[in-house]
Order: sequence, then C-alpha cells, then structure tokens
Amino acid sequence: MLDVLNKHFQDILQVSKAQSGLVQLAVYGSYFIIALPAGQFLRRFGYHKGILVGLSLYAIGAFLFYPVAQVAVFGFFIAALFVMGCGLAIIETAANPYVTILGDPDGAAQRLNLAQSFNGLGVILGPLIGGLVLFSESESVSAITLTAIQLPYLAIGGLVTVLFVVFLFINLPEVGGDGVVTSKVEVSYQEVPIRLFKQRHFVYGIIAQFFYIGAQAGIWGFFINYAVEEVSGITSQRAAFYLSGAMMLYTVGRFSGAWLMRYIQPAKLLMVYALVALVAMAIVLLNMGMISVYALMLSCFCMSIMFPTIFSLGIQNLGMETKRAGSFMIMSIVGGAVIPPLMGLVADQYQMSWSFLLPAVCFMIVARYGWIMLKSLVQNV
Repeated sequence: MLDVLNKHFQDILQVSKAQSGLVQLAVYGSYFIIALPAGQFLRRFGYHKGILVGLSLYAIGAFLFYPVAQVAVFGFFIAALFVMGCGLAIIETAANPYVTILGDPDGAAQRLNLAQSFNGLGVILGPLIGGLVLFSESESVSAITLTAIQLPYLAIGGLVTVLFVVFLFINLPEVGGDGVVTSKVEVSYQEVPIRLFKQRHFVYGIIAQFFYIGAQAGIWGFFINYAVEEVSGITSQRAAFYLSGAMMLYTVGRFSGAWLMRYIQPAKLLMVYALVALVAMAIVLLNMGMISVYALMLSCFCMSIMFPTIFSLGIQNLGMETKRAGSFMIMSIVGGAVIPPLMGLVADQYQMSWSFLLPAVCFMIVARYGWIMLKSLVQNV
C-alpha cells in the first residue's frame, strides 16, 4: 500500500511530493542498512531463523501503525515503515538466494519468478483496498482520516503473525552453496567481497537492480499523482483502481514470465521487457491522457520479471558466496529510496509527467544489463 500512502499523506498531512517520497526512502533505505547484517545472521544461524526474525519485525512495524495513526506525526509513520522495511529486507535476503540454489542452476530465474508470483495478491489488493478505504469519491479531505489505515495494517500484522507461527514449526533445511542440504554454511567475511566484486555479472547485476527498484518505486509511488494531475476527471479513488489493474498485469506478467522462461533465455526476456517499458515511459512523457495511464499500466506488466530475473542472474554460479552475494543484491534495493524523492523534486519544481524521465533512464540501464548477460551467454556457448 506504499503507493496509496504517498497520495494519502499528501492529502491529510499536506506534505509535498518530495516529502512523500520519504515513504519509499524509509522502506527501501532499510534494505541498504540491514542487508549485510542480515547476511551475517544467515551465515551464523541459517535461513530458517532469518525468516522468523524478518517476519517478527514486519509484524511489529505493521502493528505500530495503530498508535502512530493516533499521534498523526509524519516522522512516526516513517519510523514504522522503516521497521517493516527491515523485516522485509531480512526475509528477502534469506528467501531469494534460498530459492535460486534449490535445484538446477539453469532454472534459477524461472523458479524465483514463479515463487515471487504469489506475492501478486498483495500488490493487487493494496491499491484496491487503499482506494476503497483511504479515498472517497467526493475527494473531501474531511471524509478521510489517518485512522483509516489502522484496520488494514492491524490485519497485515495479524496475517504476518500467523505466518510466523507457521514457519516456527516448519523444519526448513539449510542448503550449501553447492546445492547440498547441510546443517550450516560457513563463509569467510574477509575473502568474500574481493572475490565477489571480480564477478562482472554480479557487479552489473547490483547496478541494474538499483535502477530497476528505483523505477518500480517511482512509478508505483506516483502513479496516482500522474493520473489525477495529468488526466482530467480522474479522482484519487479511480486512479487507485487503475493502479490495482496495473498490479493485476504485474501478477500476470510474473506467472507468464516464469512460463516463457522455459522457452526464452531469461536475459533475452529481461532485455525485451525493459525496452517495452522504455517505450511506455516515452508515451507517459508525451502526456497523452488515458493512453499514458495505460502505458503506465503496461510498464507494470514489463516490470514483473525484472527483480527476480536480475537477482538470479546476478548471483548465479557464486557457490558458497551466494548468501553474501544475496546481501549485496538486497542492498541495491536502496534505489527505491533514491529515485522517488528525486521524482518528487522534479514534479514539485516542474511537472508530474517530467519526473518519469528518471524511470526511463532506469529501464535503459536494465535493458543494457539484459544485453550484456545475453552476450556473455552466447560467448560461453
């Protein structure tokens, strides 16, 4: 619901677009701060305990929204979101590498795309519930209050608590870098960074992931702003419903992308999707009314495969260094903390549509990474 919270805070707390970008900064910035400590924790205690710690922090952050909404101070909301972000960072640091090393390395991208497809329900329901609960058709600010977010986040906290209890009783095996089930994986902290940063596919993957997450956070965070400000007659609630439709396309893209990877090389599919998303951003910049809104929705479909594909390509063939590599890859999610505030500054100073030039540049970099990886695969054949 971060995308809806952006607009909601602008309406209720009267913060600027640049300030509302701090919502993304709190969540995605936490990935940068917590990823390396999470990797250390995983190497010492394993994937299972890492997931439990991540779930507990996420639940605590969600429950904090209840008292924070009563106080109605923007900084306290940012703090609660930061705690949730730390939980998410630990979960992703543990779960994503775990999925990639379970099974055939050639199918890692397909497995991670398929695994991440099931978060589609959340990304669809977030804007939909946000549109129904936080925005009224009358667009009257007096008709909506910050306390409206208490119930949704209490529900989220409750659901995550249930997941914590489920995982508490699951016997999740540890997997070594060679894919063999083991009790613990030991990696030398001093040796890993030197070896890792000699791997071009890993270094370029970090860069690509930084800019992709920046594009995703920016597009989702300012989707509603763009639709309301650049298309006449669209209310915040209606824009939230369009965003929910975009998330449906995102989810369809995840499942269809996992299927397509059975026949098309992941690097090639990544490059093609990034180029289509770049064309979509060009249409957004042209400010063509509803056509541009549909282009934003198309870009969400294209973004569906990018995170898991870049992640799996970036950490492939790293063996015992996979956990540390996963930590650095998760750190690159900090791109989501950098791009949205910059987009907000551009929108405040100039025009909302102009800010989407930044995601366009991001997609150019992602397309370049896909081309580099595809070229390296051809050379290795």
